[in-house]
Amino acid sequence: MSLQLDWSNEQQKVDIPEAWIGRLEQLLRIAGEKEGIADGEVTLTFTDDEEIHKLNLEYRNIDRPTDVLSFAMQDDGVEELNIIFEVETEDEIDPISGMLGDIIISAETAVRQSEEYGHSLEREIGFLFVHGFLHLIGYDHQDEAGEAEMTAKQEAVLQEAGLSR
Repeated sequence: MSLQLDWSNEQQKVDIPEAWIGRLEQLLRIAGEKEGIADGEVTLTFTDDEEIHKLNLEYRNIDRPTDVLSFAMQDDGVEELNIIFEVETEDEIDPISGMLGDIIISAETAVRQSEEYGHSLEREIGFLFVHGFLHLIGYDHQDEAGEAEMTAKQEAVLQEAGLSR
């Protein structure tokens, strides 16, 4: 197995070129290599502000749209996320052990943010995807140290992929 990206586009407002999916697969591979993760599946969904607003309210109790949401499949259920990587054994096969989780990106918000930050939409979507992936594997930005660590990791992946600002 290797890192796999399964994706869908559930919004009609922003064109997501097929070539960008190859770029996202590249970013997933680079981020996985940097984090020592060789196997797993990530599901990515592009949505609009209305739908991500509903999800943000339902799952985070925040009544506004956001740019990206991540739902890790391999956590242990405690408040601080600890990722559990299962290994198939001869005795038992865990059917979801390879699922790292779901990333949902609001394409509408990505457009606004790319314009605000003065870089391409492709870079903004790449940034949001890497950000979401890091959340799936346990990183967070609740404090300055965590935010600095995530920012450095995101930028390193984007730079290696040629998606600089």
